[in-house]
Amino acid sequence: MLFEISTTSEIPIYKQVRDQIVIGIAKGQLKPDEQLPSVRQLADEIGVNNMTISKAYNQLKDEGFLITDRRLGTKVAQLKPQPGPLPPDLFFQLTLILAEIRLHAVNTEQIEKSVQQILTDFFEE
Repeated sequence: MLFEISTTSEIPIYKQVRDQIVIGIAKGQLKPDEQLPSVRQLADEIGVNNMTISKAYNQLKDEGFLITDRRLGTKVAQLKPQPGPLPPDLFFQLTLILAEIRLHAVNTEQIEKSVQQILTDFFEE
């Protein structure tokens, strides 16, 4: 998986790494039990401080997306689908994103088309 990091973005680099890993898992680019590079390897590859990658990995571990074993390294976790409504924090984030899109004068049809394209990317096999 290739990372696209923007050093000029307002989004912290650790968050960019975290978000790209989550998207990679959702799209199937990163499979359950797949080994990720070590913190040092990924930091060298991207050209950032080890602590930046460590922070991203730790957040992903806390969220249940990654597991770490000192002997085996960091792997993608086996995720179990959670039936039911969106958790409140994710529902709020989705609401905020849609509000910002709406404030940019994007109409409902364009929003639905974009969401459908994203969902297609996630569920394509």
